[in-house]
Amino acid sequence: MSTKSQHNLIYKPVPGLLRTLREEASLTQRQIGQKLKKPQSWVYNCETANRRVDIAEFIQWVKECDIDPIDAFERLLTGKKKRKS
Repeated sequence: MSTKSQHNLIYKPVPGLLRTLREEASLTQRQIGQKLKKPQSWVYNCETANRRVDIAEFIQWVKECDIDPIDAFERLLTGKKKRKS
């Protein structure tokens, strides 16, 4: 039986990072949804792994949080909390 990609172990840290980045930017789910032109329910589903976020959506999300996508990917790959300035 196949597993949905959003339940794959390698994807596991993505939803939590999306939420963390949004919260660090002091944005509500509704606010980032407006920036992304998506409903709040879409944001909720991304942050709870009910929906998989593709690479383009990830980049758009982090940019709306005023975070460099490279920094976000580094955090995702290394598990670091926040890149030091």
